[in-house]
Amino acid sequence: MNDGAAAAPVIRDMVPSDLDQIIDIDIKVLGKPRPEYWEMKIGLVQNHPQISSLVAEEDGKVVGFIIGGASRWEYGVPENIGWIDTIGVDPEYQRKGIAKILFTAMAENLKKVGVDTISTFVTKRDWRLLKFFNSIGFQPGDMVSLELEL
Repeated sequence: MNDGAAAAPVIRDMVPSDLDQIIDIDIKVLGKPRPEYWEMKIGLVQNHPQISSLVAEEDGKVVGFIIGGASRWEYGVPENIGWIDTIGVDPEYQRKGIAKILFTAMAENLKKVGVDTISTFVTKRDWRLLKFFNSIGFQPGDMVSLELEL
Protein backbone atom coordinates (compact mmCIF):
# COMPACT_ATOMS: atom_id res chain seq x y z
CA MET A 1 0.00 0.00 0.00
CA ASN A 2 1.36 3.43 -0.93
CA ASP A 3 0.67 6.03 1.74
CA GLY A 4 1.77 8.88 -0.57
CA ALA A 5 5.08 9.48 1.18
CA ALA A 6 8.08 9.78 -1.11
CA ALA A 7 10.91 7.33 -0.51
CA ALA A 8 14.15 8.80 0.76
CA PRO A 9 16.86 9.07 -1.88
CA VAL A 10 19.78 6.65 -1.90
CA ILE A 11 22.93 8.40 -0.66
CA ARG A 12 26.17 7.00 -2.06
CA ASP A 13 29.73 8.01 -2.88
CA MET A 14 30.16 10.12 -5.99
CA VAL A 15 31.82 8.28 -8.90
CA PRO A 16 33.25 9.62 -12.18
CA SER A 17 30.27 8.31 -14.14
CA ASP A 18 28.08 10.80 -12.20
CA LEU A 19 29.83 13.72 -13.92
CA ASP A 20 27.30 14.34 -16.71
CA GLN A 21 24.34 14.33 -14.31
CA ILE A 22 26.16 16.66 -11.89
CA ILE A 23 26.95 19.05 -14.74
CA ASP A 24 23.26 18.97 -15.76
CA ILE A 25 22.19 19.91 -12.22
CA ASP A 26 24.82 22.66 -12.08
CA ILE A 27 23.54 24.12 -15.38
CA LYS A 28 19.95 24.10 -14.08
CA VAL A 29 21.01 25.85 -10.86
CA LEU A 30 23.55 28.37 -12.25
CA GLY A 31 22.35 28.71 -15.83
CA LYS A 32 25.75 28.07 -17.41
CA PRO A 33 27.88 25.01 -18.16
CA ARG A 34 31.15 24.48 -16.26
CA PRO A 35 32.36 21.05 -17.42
CA GLU A 36 36.07 21.82 -16.85
CA TYR A 37 35.32 22.88 -13.27
CA TRP A 38 33.50 19.62 -12.59
CA GLU A 39 36.15 17.48 -14.26
CA MET A 40 38.70 19.14 -11.94
CA LYS A 41 36.45 18.58 -8.89
CA ILE A 42 35.94 14.89 -9.71
CA GLY A 43 39.71 14.53 -10.14
CA LEU A 44 40.33 16.10 -6.73
CA VAL A 45 37.76 13.86 -5.11
CA GLN A 46 39.32 10.75 -6.63
CA ASN A 47 42.89 11.68 -5.63
CA HIS A 48 42.46 13.15 -2.14
CA PRO A 49 41.02 10.86 0.53
CA GLN A 50 40.34 13.77 2.91
CA ILE A 51 37.71 15.01 0.42
CA SER A 52 34.32 13.40 0.72
CA SER A 53 31.72 13.51 -2.03
CA LEU A 54 28.23 12.09 -2.06
CA VAL A 55 25.26 12.02 -4.40
CA ALA A 56 21.56 11.57 -3.79
CA GLU A 57 19.94 9.22 -6.27
CA GLU A 58 16.26 8.60 -6.98
CA ASP A 59 15.19 5.91 -9.43
CA GLY A 60 18.77 5.68 -10.74
CA LYS A 61 19.00 9.44 -11.40
CA VAL A 62 21.43 11.73 -9.55
CA VAL A 63 19.26 14.49 -8.05
CA GLY A 64 21.77 16.12 -5.70
CA PHE A 65 25.40 16.17 -4.61
CA ILE A 66 27.69 17.46 -1.88
CA ILE A 67 31.47 17.82 -1.66
CA GLY A 68 33.37 18.59 1.52
CA GLY A 69 36.27 17.40 3.56
CA ALA A 70 38.57 17.67 6.54
CA SER A 71 41.03 20.55 6.87
CA ARG A 72 44.31 18.67 7.42
CA TRP A 73 45.79 21.98 8.67
CA GLU A 74 45.34 23.88 5.40
CA TYR A 75 45.80 27.64 5.92
CA GLY A 76 46.52 26.93 9.60
CA VAL A 77 43.01 25.54 10.15
CA PRO A 78 43.11 22.63 12.64
CA GLU A 79 42.26 19.13 11.42
CA ASN A 80 39.11 19.00 13.56
CA ILE A 81 37.58 21.55 11.17
CA GLY A 82 35.73 20.32 8.10
CA TRP A 83 34.13 22.22 5.28
CA ILE A 84 31.34 22.03 2.77
CA ASP A 85 32.73 23.03 -0.61
CA THR A 86 29.61 22.72 -2.71
CA ILE A 87 26.09 21.38 -2.50
CA GLY A 88 23.53 21.20 -5.27
CA VAL A 89 20.07 19.77 -5.82
CA ASP A 90 18.19 19.54 -9.10
CA PRO A 91 15.54 22.31 -9.00
CA GLU A 92 12.82 19.71 -9.68
CA TYR A 93 13.81 17.98 -6.42
CA GLN A 94 14.45 21.02 -4.22
CA ARG A 95 12.45 21.68 -1.05
CA LYS A 96 12.09 17.93 -0.45
CA GLY A 97 14.80 17.58 2.19
CA ILE A 98 17.46 16.19 -0.15
CA ALA A 99 20.08 18.82 0.72
CA LYS A 100 19.53 18.15 4.42
CA ILE A 101 19.86 14.38 3.89
CA LEU A 102 23.09 14.93 1.93
CA PHE A 103 24.46 17.26 4.60
CA THR A 104 23.60 14.82 7.40
CA ALA A 105 25.42 12.00 5.60
CA MET A 106 28.42 14.27 4.95
CA ALA A 107 28.51 15.35 8.61
CA GLU A 108 28.56 11.69 9.69
CA ASN A 109 31.47 11.00 7.30
CA LEU A 110 33.38 13.97 8.68
CA LYS A 111 32.76 12.95 12.30
CA LYS A 112 34.39 9.59 11.54
CA VAL A 113 37.67 11.34 10.68
CA GLY A 114 37.68 13.54 13.78
CA VAL A 115 35.89 16.65 12.52
CA ASP A 116 33.79 18.39 15.17
CA THR A 117 33.12 21.72 13.42
CA ILE A 118 32.07 22.34 9.81
CA SER A 119 32.51 25.61 7.90
CA THR A 120 31.34 26.85 4.54
CA PHE A 121 31.29 30.07 2.53
CA VAL A 122 28.05 31.70 1.39
CA THR A 123 27.69 35.10 -0.26
CA LYS A 124 25.78 37.61 1.86
CA ARG A 125 23.16 38.01 -0.85
CA ASP A 126 22.34 34.33 -1.29
CA TRP A 127 19.34 34.34 1.05
CA ARG A 128 18.10 30.87 0.07
CA LEU A 129 21.44 29.24 0.83
CA LEU A 130 21.89 31.28 4.02
CA LYS A 131 18.41 30.21 5.13
CA PHE A 132 19.22 26.56 4.37
CA PHE A 133 22.48 26.55 6.35
CA ASN A 134 20.80 28.42 9.21
CA SER A 135 18.02 25.81 9.26
CA ILE A 136 20.56 23.02 9.86
CA GLY A 137 22.32 24.90 12.65
CA PHE A 138 25.07 26.94 11.00
CA GLN A 139 25.87 30.36 12.44
CA PRO A 140 28.59 32.95 11.81
CA GLY A 141 31.97 31.50 12.79
CA ASP A 142 35.42 32.70 13.78
CA MET A 143 36.88 32.67 10.25
CA VAL A 144 36.87 35.95 8.35
CA SER A 145 36.71 36.07 4.56
CA LEU A 146 39.24 38.50 3.12
CA GLU A 147 39.18 39.76 -0.46
CA LEU A 148 41.41 41.87 -2.68
CA GLU A 149 39.94 43.14 -5.92
CA LEU A 150 42.45 43.13 -8.77
